[in-house]
Order: sequence, then structure tokens, then C-alpha cells
Amino acid sequence: MDVFYHHIYEYNKGLRNLVLHTASSSNRREIEDRLKKEGIPYLVWENGNSKINVFFGSCVCVEIVNNFGVRSLSDLSNEQDFMLGYDRLKQCERYIIRRGRKTDVEELIG
Repeated sequence: MDVFYHHIYEYNKGLRNLVLHTASSSNRREIEDRLKKEGIPYLVWENGNSKINVFFGSCVCVEIVNNFGVRSLSDLSNEQDFMLGYDRLKQCERYIIRRGRKTDVEELIG
């Protein structure tokens, strides 16, 4: 739960507009209670492995995730996956690899 509380801190300080936090399903109530207390919009996806993915942050960002039309990270399109990344450079590399152009990345980054 320490990482979850740090994510809230980063959101409240404006370091992140959207947070994706993966946690044990057993922590769901505590997580939801805290987000409600803080007045932070959120969305929970169950992943079927006794884990949950919690998206929280700006209501605009959470609404975009809600409209993705999927409920599993593995079902995200390349573009949706890109939108959830935090480190732009790493996310650009990940996007190219997901599109099957791994050799292009290797050439670009040496």
C-alpha cells in the first residue's frame, strides 16, 4: 500500500495526471475508500488473478480509459497502451516494438 499512497501524493502534487496502480484484490476496499475520501476519480479493472488495476487521476483521463472498450491491459491497442505510459522515451520504444518494428528501435537507440 505504500506505493499506492505515493501515487496519490504524486497525483496531488501534479506530477501525474493519470495513475495506473496494480494491487491485490484484498486491498480494493481500502483503495476505493481512500480515493473517495480524497475526491479522486477512479476506475477499477479486475484482472482475474486476484489482482486489480486501478486507474485514478484527472476525471478527463479516467473517462478516456473508461471508453477504451476493453477491461484488460493485454487487450489494449498500441495507441491505448502508449497513452498510459509515463516515460515518453520508453513508451515510444515500447510502441515501436509492439507494432512489430523492433529492428527500427534497435537501429535508433544503437
